[in-house]
Formats: sequence, C-alpha cells, structure tokens
Amino acid sequence: MSQAQTPTALLRDLFTNAVAVADPMRVVPAALPPKPAGRVVVIGAGKASARMAEAVEAAWGPCDGLVITRYGYARACQGIEIVEAAHPVPDAAGQVATARMLAVLDSLGPDDFVLALISGGASSLLVAPAGNITLAEKQAINAALLASGAPIGAMNILRKHLSRVKGGQLAAAAYPAQMLCLMISDVPGDDPAFIGSGPTVGDDSDARAARDIADQWNITLPASAAAVLAGPTGVQRQNVQSLSATHNIIVAAPSQSLKAAEKQAQAAGFYVEILGDALEGEARAVAADHARLAMQRQAAMGADAAPLLLLSGGELTVTRRGDGIGGPNAEYALALAIALNGQAGIHALACDTDGVDGAAEVAGAVITPDTLTGRMDKARDALTRNDSHSFFAAIDHQVVTGPTLTNVNDFRAIAIYTVEGQVV
Repeated sequence: MSQAQTPTALLRDLFTNAVAVADPMRVVPAALPPKPAGRVVVIGAGKASARMAEAVEAAWGPCDGLVITRYGYARACQGIEIVEAAHPVPDAAGQVATARMLAVLDSLGPDDFVLALISGGASSLLVAPAGNITLAEKQAINAALLASGAPIGAMNILRKHLSRVKGGQLAAAAYPAQMLCLMISDVPGDDPAFIGSGPTVGDDSDARAARDIADQWNITLPASAAAVLAGPTGVQRQNVQSLSATHNIIVAAPSQSLKAAEKQAQAAGFYVEILGDALEGEARAVAADHARLAMQRQAAMGADAAPLLLLSGGELTVTRRGDGIGGPNAEYALALAIALNGQAGIHALACDTDGVDGAAEVAGAVITPDTLTGRMDKARDALTRNDSHSFFAAIDHQVVTGPTLTNVNDFRAIAIYTVEGQVV
C-alpha cells in the first residue's frame, strides 16, 4: 500500500481488479474455437451473458442468436439479439424470450452448432415453468426461496424440477445439434450443474428431492407445482443421449479473482490468507466467525508484523426477518462491524462481483474502525430488520459500481494491521 492509499482505497482496488479478471472480454476469447462452418446460433442467459456475447462477436464477427440478460446489463452486439428481463424474480419478458429461444433450438439439426453463454442470474432469466405453473406462481416460489435462507444448491434443485429449461433441458432442446457452453461460475464449488440451475448440464436428483427441499425450507407450493413434482419431471439425468452433443467449459470462477487479489495484496506488502472461494451460510453468522478470526489473528501479530489480508468468496444467504433493504454482502459487513465493535486496525469490504447485492443496485459495503462510532444501536436495529443497505447509504459506506457485466459471486476482504502500527 502506498503512503497515499488508505485501507478503504486498497480494498476497493482489490475488488475492482478481482472483477476485471473475470471480464468476459478477457476470458471468453481464450476459450473459443475457430468459428465453425455452417449454421451457428448463439444463445445465453445471465448477468454476464450480454458481455459474453459482445466478446464472442469481437472474435467471430456478427452472429445469429438470442441472449437474455438483466435489465441494465445489455451490450450493443452486431448480430446477436440482446433481451433484458427481470432478476432475481422473473418476469414476462424473460418468459417470452425463453419461449423464442426454445423455438430456435427445436429447429436445429445435427449439422448445426450452438454456442451457449451461461452465467449467474440465468436461473431467473430463463423462464419456462413446467406443467400448468403460471408466471405469477413461479414468481411467488422464487421470492419465497430468496427469503428462506436456503443455500443456492437447494434453491437450484427445486427450480430445476419446476422448469422446462433448467437441469439440462435447454441442451436437450438443441439435440442433435452440437453445443459448446461457456460458463462464468457464481456458485460455491464451481459445479456446472448449479450455474444458472444448469440448463445445459444433467442432474440425477429427482422430484422427491425437490419436494423435500420445499418442505425443509417452508416453501408453500401451489397445486400446479405440487402436480409437477408428483411424478417424473423433465430434468435430464447425467450421461443421457440428449446431452451427448454438449460440452461445458467454465471460463471464469471465484478462485481466479481471489488469486488475483492475493497477488496484488502481496505486492502491497500484505501477508494473505484465503479462507476459501466456496463459503456458504447465513451472512451474519459467517461475519461473526470472521470477526473472531480477525481479532485472533491480530492478537497474534508482532509489533512489526506485515499487515494481514483475509480473503473469501462463495455465496452467503439471508433469512428475511424484517422489512428492510439489504443483501448478503451488506448484511455480512454490518454484522462484521457489530462483532468487531470498533476494533482498531481492522477494515473490511464485502461486495457481489456483479454489482448487485440482493435485489439492490449496490455491490456491497466497506467498514472501518469508525463505522459504528455513535451508531451501534442503529446498526443493531438495521441488522434486526435486514436493512443493511439503508444503514450504509446513510453513512456513505456503500460500494456502488453499476453493472459490472460479470459475476463470480461474493468477494470479501478483511485488512488487519497491528494495533501498534494500525491505520485508522
């Protein structure tokens, strides 16, 4: 860290560069083969998908295709049509675009080639409810899942079995055409089956597993959804013939961004400890654990020790308890600040790499030893009401990036200085 750079500036720089490493313009071209001869169709969905499409056309030139992204995340493409739809709760625009995409795929044959571009957010943007489930019912189920505190893996299993496009069904619709799917991972463990609910990847879970998840997380299912889960669903099992022509490649993942941050921090004189790129759990509980760890690490540091940076990624969850405006990263930051209670020499940042924490147009927040000075009661009240974004907005501690056009999940960094050499 230079003399002029504050801890907050350093943490923001680390986040900015972690996002840049996952820019589709950097990672997609390296994974592309030469453009195949014959008919080529580009499809995709996710918060990074429009940028991925832009990268494809930068390498291949104008292409035919249809990509669905979040409102505000569109990019100007030469031939690929970009449709914007709602995230995290789906809407009619996503449903209409998904129907059009499936119609295109149904028309393909063995001599055709499909390039699929999938990133986080695809699960909400690809909307094709199974059976007689209506869009309104789909929206209610999705909203209930988001408020339940269920881990992303559980959410995705239920979503797959209530869909006509997830769990390998998108790829099956294109069969026997050849398909290459490029993915940007936003899920703990980088399992392709859970990126965007795996529209091009088989899943061996069954309808009973989906029913169990609904019961475990108190998700009330309408009669139409219960009917779908009463028997076999359209989810494609792994290694079936309908997926034999599909090849999936992850082109960017959280681990790459954390490694880039580690390298940058080491160059600035930090010792770096990566806690993991696949952390899950309740945001406030993980924050309490990290606060204890940070203070333990600080207590063990010698007076002349180099500063320490704790890095972590993954996807935390929030169980809705109040009526506030918040997201997993801001809630983590608020709970971390409360647990640290103004501990000198500890600064932190928690942000979502897509620029959207929860449903708010805010990436996350930063905290310093002074964040809660004179505000502890307000902070505790905000945490109780899940109102972390409002709390940080009032003290100008939010991190607002706008659309980053990529998505490799949460990025958390805690900078720890010795008390004797603390930076306040």
